[in-house]
Amino acid sequence: MCGIAGFVKLKHCSASAGDLRRMMNTITHRGPDAYGFREDGCAFLGHRRLSIIDVAGGQQPMFNESGSMWITYNGEIFNHASLRPNLENAGHRYTTRCDTETIIHAYEEYGRACVERFRGMFSFAIWDAERRTLFCVRDRLGIKPFYYFANDRIFTFASEIKALLSLPDIRAELDETSLPEYLLFGYVSSESTLFRGIRKLMPGHTLLLDANTGRIDIQRYWDVPETAKWEQQTDEEWIRECRERLEETVRMRLMSDVPLGMFLSGGVDSSAIAALMKRLRSEPVKTFAVGYKEDSYSELSYARHVSEAIGTDHHEVVVGMDNFFNSLPRLIWHEDEPISWPSSVSLYFVSRLASEHVKVVLTGEGSDELFAGYHRYQHYLSNRRWADRYATIMPALLRSRIRSSIQDSGLLSANIRRKLQHTFLGRENSVESLHLDNFYGAFCAAEPQPMVTDPVLAAENPYATYLGYWNSRHGSVLSQMLYADQKTYLVELLMKQDQMSMAASIESRVPFLDHPFVEFAARVPNHLKIRNGSGKYIVKRAVEDLLPHEIIYRQKMGFPTPIRDWLLDERAEPLFALLLDRKRLLAEYVSLEFVEDLIERQRSRTEDATDRLWRLLNLQLWGDIFLTGRSEEHWDGLLHTRTAQPQPVA
Repeated sequence: MCGIAGFVKLKHCSASAGDLRRMMNTITHRGPDAYGFREDGCAFLGHRRLSIIDVAGGQQPMFNESGSMWITYNGEIFNHASLRPNLENAGHRYTTRCDTETIIHAYEEYGRACVERFRGMFSFAIWDAERRTLFCVRDRLGIKPFYYFANDRIFTFASEIKALLSLPDIRAELDETSLPEYLLFGYVSSESTLFRGIRKLMPGHTLLLDANTGRIDIQRYWDVPETAKWEQQTDEEWIRECRERLEETVRMRLMSDVPLGMFLSGGVDSSAIAALMKRLRSEPVKTFAVGYKEDSYSELSYARHVSEAIGTDHHEVVVGMDNFFNSLPRLIWHEDEPISWPSSVSLYFVSRLASEHVKVVLTGEGSDELFAGYHRYQHYLSNRRWADRYATIMPALLRSRIRSSIQDSGLLSANIRRKLQHTFLGRENSVESLHLDNFYGAFCAAEPQPMVTDPVLAAENPYATYLGYWNSRHGSVLSQMLYADQKTYLVELLMKQDQMSMAASIESRVPFLDHPFVEFAARVPNHLKIRNGSGKYIVKRAVEDLLPHEIIYRQKMGFPTPIRDWLLDERAEPLFALLLDRKRLLAEYVSLEFVEDLIERQRSRTEDATDRLWRLLNLQLWGDIFLTGRSEEHWDGLLHTRTAQPQPVA
């Protein structure tokens, strides 16, 4: 795991090696073990190294035999050893045993199609000095990040946006057209970012820059397959195949020349991987968990139970309100964009704990999006069935009046109104209302109009990217939901996983997202994903011999954060004052009267506005950190309290 950055000068560009050094210095946390760069007057490639494989010999940028090609690379190719013999037989000479060298030789041998042979997580750039081309790649699922900026003078790329912003020719400016999608989802799921002109190379894509012409060619090399019909296998055969494939992908991700461990939440996914690690490794397995002082939100007891059951060397850290909010500004700087979910903050603290013991961790990310683990999948399928029946017996005008009465009723408690508004009675019968506004959106489609002060922005369609993925699939409704989430929601989760673990200088690996395993999951019939109102049925059955029954079949908590309770605490007042400051970013785009009313409803407990306030707070802080030059105001914390940092639990 590393940090990469670089640029290619096109014309009338004054960028220099000093600019590359500044880019690399901003992402030192991604690779504190070593630094390297290479330039030939046109191309400048830099690398920060976190040494995992071939610690002594894997320095980058790395060259081919003739020195005509060089690479800067972030990630792991888990099948690199099996690719090496064919490349050696073809005449390529190795000088190291690291996976970086396999990539560059494979590009020499197979060209752009080399990526189809790689199994792992990766982003890289290869400069071909003879052809004057830059070949850029991002892995199939988007586990590793790749950001870039291009104009007629320069093409530049990096693992993190902040590295691009260190170039003098790139200004940090808000891309206003991305605001509606951010307010709905908490992130931007297209190739755009919140920074004008800075884009993401999308998962499963390659980019080829021709420095002779400045032309950029982007191509997709992989996508989640669409299943036309289910294969004829018994349930037991499917379950057995799931177990065999899961063991294989975990085994591959144990490749390391440095200590590795496991993030353990106590849920079935991370617990299953930890149990398999225990069986596959002779060394003790170290597990790491994070929780809160508020027991009702903490999963530490479940993680502890799993650790005791399978026998791991277990470590815990507890996060409190002060630690959480006082660390938030620096973590927004690490994540480059507003933090979508409060759990990112907790992920940083458990990453920091793990970094005291290991350099690599495995995580359970991805299983929910492959096998329908979230409750929202079942809720939408049920709501949709009832909504279709409801529409046949109830006229549209009466349905509209019922929705309005639920929303405005003074007879119903806030809790009852909230629950009814999650059902077909309180929603329109559309994907946007019944699914996206219901389970993803902090601000629903109807709300940006009174909130966003710019009418042009209010007219932007925040659903476009998600629905584009949804409508591109023609199978079952469940397959549409899973595919759209894999292309949007999951990519954002992986960005969070990458940035928060790299902020603590550790590598995170995601066994469930081995691409052959993802292709297998796409073939699994729906009845093996959701059964009897419960998701991930096939995974649970596949690991029944590894874990206690009560862990496998306990109700999913989803890593909750006590942020609602914290926002009702009197110590949260500085956060509200920050939101209402008329000299900051929000005041330019959002009605502060609307925000003030939202805060009051939260304080009075007449409405749970936690998600909306979280989204607005992050946008305000992001503006201060990257746009207005006021970041120094926040480095010492948001709550004006000085508390000890979270300490590991003995």
